Order: sequence, then C-alpha cells, then structure tokens
Amino acid sequence: MSPPSFEIHGAAGSPQAPRWDRVDSRSLIRIARRTYFQFLSDTPGSIEPMGVVVAMSQQEGRVVFEAPVLLPDEEFVGLELIRGRSTKGRQSRSRSPWG
Repeated sequence: MSPPSFEIHGAAGSPQAPRWDRVDSRSLIRIARRTYFQFLSDTPGSIEPMGVVVAMSQQEGRVVFEAPVLLPDEEFVGLELIRGRSTKGRQSRSRSPWG
C-alpha cells in the first residue's frame, strides 16, 4: 500500500468528543450503542474497537479500531459513552437501607 498523496490537517491524534451543542445526544448514543452491540453479537471474541463513528444524516454507524478522520456530518462516540457507567460505580454510589 502506498502512502497518501496528501495530508489532512487535524487528522492526526485521537478523535474529540461529540459536539453536544450540535447533535441530538439521545439519538447519537442510541445509534452508537445499536452499532456496537450488533458488532459484538456478529463478531464474538473480536479485538476491542476504539468506538463508533455515527453519520447522523444517515442514522447509522460503523465500528472503528483506530482514530478516524470524520466527515462533516459524522461524530465519534468512544466506548466509555457507549457502555455508560459500570455497575461497580453504580453500587458504590447507592447505598442499600439493609446494610
């Protein structure tokens, strides 16, 4: 494979968090989770992805394994946002009245 013939400025490094002021966060997370969990069910035992790139205009996403270069209508959602809080974190915050 030959190297690219041009450089895309700003493409290096890790992707940024979604611009929450420009997107419907509920829809973005829903699409990312649907895409990620579909990937998990289709490819058990696969390597861990970095996250999901969601194309909001098409209401679909794709799992990515390295830092993506995003198109203008795309948002990157990392696994920490897709998975949500861990159950361990929830247990430590809520106390049971029974001890």
